[in-house]
Amino acid sequence: MINTLPLPELLAPAGDWECLKAAVENGADAVYFGLDRFNARMRAENFTVEDLPEVMAYLHRRGVKGYVTFNTLVFADELTAAEAYIRQIIGAGCDAAIVQDIGICRLIRSISPDFPIHGSTQMTITSSRGVAFAQHLGCHLVVLARECSISEINQIRQTVDLPLEVFVHGALCVAYSGQCLTSEALGGRSANRGECAQACRMPYDLVADGALVPLGDKKYLLSPQDLAGIEVLPELVASGVRSLKIEGRLKSAEYVANVTHIYRAALDRIADQQDSLVPEEDLYALAMSFSRGLSTGWFEGIDNQALVHARFGKKRGVLVGEVLEITAHKVLIRLAAPIRLAALIKPGDGVVFDQGHPDQSESGGRVYEVSLHGNTALLGFGRGDVDVKRLHPGDLVWKTSDPELDRRVRQSYSGDQVRYQRPLAIRVCGSVDQPLVLILRDEEGHQVQVQSTECLLPAHTHPLTTAKLQDQLGRLGNTPFYLGTLSNELVGEVLLPVSVLNRLRREAVLKLEAARTQPRQWRINAGDHSRTLPPLPRIPENTGELTVLVRDLVQLDAALNRGISRVYCDFEDPRRYREALKRDGEIWLATPRIIKSKEDGLLQQLQTLHPAGYLVRNYDSLTFFQGAPCRGDFSLNVANPLTAKYFMDQFDLTGLTASYDLNIQQLEALLTSVPASWFEVTIHQHMPMFHMEHCVFCAFLSTGTDYTNCGRPCETHEVRIRDRVGSEHVLKADVGCRNTVFNSRAQTGAEYAQRLIQLGVGSLRIEFVQESASEVQRVIRSYQQLLSGAISGRELWHSLQLQHQLGVTRGSF
Repeated sequence: MINTLPLPELLAPAGDWECLKAAVENGADAVYFGLDRFNARMRAENFTVEDLPEVMAYLHRRGVKGYVTFNTLVFADELTAAEAYIRQIIGAGCDAAIVQDIGICRLIRSISPDFPIHGSTQMTITSSRGVAFAQHLGCHLVVLARECSISEINQIRQTVDLPLEVFVHGALCVAYSGQCLTSEALGGRSANRGECAQACRMPYDLVADGALVPLGDKKYLLSPQDLAGIEVLPELVASGVRSLKIEGRLKSAEYVANVTHIYRAALDRIADQQDSLVPEEDLYALAMSFSRGLSTGWFEGIDNQALVHARFGKKRGVLVGEVLEITAHKVLIRLAAPIRLAALIKPGDGVVFDQGHPDQSESGGRVYEVSLHGNTALLGFGRGDVDVKRLHPGDLVWKTSDPELDRRVRQSYSGDQVRYQRPLAIRVCGSVDQPLVLILRDEEGHQVQVQSTECLLPAHTHPLTTAKLQDQLGRLGNTPFYLGTLSNELVGEVLLPVSVLNRLRREAVLKLEAARTQPRQWRINAGDHSRTLPPLPRIPENTGELTVLVRDLVQLDAALNRGISRVYCDFEDPRRYREALKRDGEIWLATPRIIKSKEDGLLQQLQTLHPAGYLVRNYDSLTFFQGAPCRGDFSLNVANPLTAKYFMDQFDLTGLTASYDLNIQQLEALLTSVPASWFEVTIHQHMPMFHMEHCVFCAFLSTGTDYTNCGRPCETHEVRIRDRVGSEHVLKADVGCRNTVFNSRAQTGAEYAQRLIQLGVGSLRIEFVQESASEVQRVIRSYQQLLSGAISGRELWHSLQLQHQLGVTRGSF
């Protein structure tokens, strides 16, 4: 039964003070917020470290926990500043830090043995092994990837004992968090640094085998509907997850208040074993708060037809109906079924007319008057408010604004009134000729005691009964508390003036509030932790050698024919690996970027092939292949020496690939802070931008929902997605049917190659996607000439510009 499990924590976002208050007054158990550095929502207003004492005192007074988002990668030259931030976060009594960077997890644990670390969803944890990795790292809780279904969550919960958190509502990133390099590749704005440019919300065309696929008004191929787990909340509670997280640090206070209130009410209904059906008005309010369409995301499994409707990538609200006729200032619409939506349109509401071109300017405005006629409504607008000449029969009408709802929501947190209270357990003790003792205890175990200066008197009439005590002590008014339970332990019939009871109540409440607002006292270790030196360098035999990653046998043969000694194979069809390993040469196999708990078979298949080594891309592969030659790939997000040292020491890797988030200065800082020979730098590639569970092949080239019924169009079509400027980015599916979008333009660090070799970098890598054998050989030959000194980096740069139809870019370098 659900009621045998404790309710999960309800965790709300706070981008500023108003949002923080909105969350608290609507029943959040905890809030998460960012500071002005090292957080993944740099566009939010955020808080400062100077704000922390006041923020935490406010939250703790109200019985709410506060988690600081420290969920970005941290570069080598930032570790000193990061350590100072961490010490201030711990000193302010924050309840946890939400962390992405492996090195920062180790830094926190070296500073404090007990300060809680929550592994961010940016850590890309999708399996039991991933959770175990985080636990060994020192995490107290893990935020699972949004792509985990309830079935997968249950499986993880059965095999690990670390608390789990899942996102329950809000925007869905189409790419795995922590694995999206789109903003970095296209604009130098790293999502791993809190600067996501939301390229997934842009329109794209689908090009298959060189021809445009006619998709009508479906342009937003990578923009998922927003997540709404409200209707599967009983199953999530039953799964035993510790925390339910609402997305939205860039959203308004009204959004935070509304969504928090609705999920609080739903959780309370489950706790009380009431009907868990969600009221229609709550679903409406969720859609009006912010909605690109609402779905259960991946909670119920993969359905590529449902996740992305592709018609728009911005807030719409509620569908009202369809235009039938247009007059001078009025529009007749057929109301969308069910007819009850008619009651939702009223004067003052805002609407927009959808003509299938959301990327263009759209007509819309405030409704001035409404006349209902059966299943139609005549909407009137103020003169000049809506350009009706632009409207056509068949246009969809969306309600985007409800001022009445907004006013009601704002009332839930505006002003200084306390609206959400938490229960107190009160004990009253005493006997005749002794003082009355009043003991207050809150849900978190804080306890205070006060006693009267006056002694209790024998009561001949009107003794202090339980009912009278409840009446007087339950008058908690504008405090954070309400009376939960009262234990009357008075001996005999005694009396004390009401004024004394009231004074004791006020005194005890103030004392309890003071106790709650005391900063949490976390233990602190002594020492300087950000400059921990790694062990002595392990110098490889071939410093500065050239390696190559290929994606088919043709490219493999071309690379071997150019004398490349180490080649990584990253094939969509792993059945081809056996043939690849028959070639003479040092052949390594790349693991998938993502592994879920039921996908060990993919790793076992690679293990039986006994290659020269493995290019590992996730925590599962790190532990599964431990003992075999392994090199960590870029997806491990190694951006600072603490992360590098952890991976090298814990897993005995032969080397690491530097994070693709590093520009040349940041890369040099990393290479000079640890042995540069540990590292391989990808010097030439088409940046893997989106890596996603969402399968574009399945969604738009089939009628299937997943790999079981899609017909495998990925095996028969070459597909690209064309962006607004006409660039066509290659789309590939991997063995797990996950899609990767590769940048159309190649990125090169040719101009920096000699400097990297001088620093002692272990190897330089070239990666290919769809290049022919002749293109592979030409590119390899060019870099071989560069490394031999036959040509300069600048000469190679110009040569590559001429060789590639779209030219090349320095990209993240």
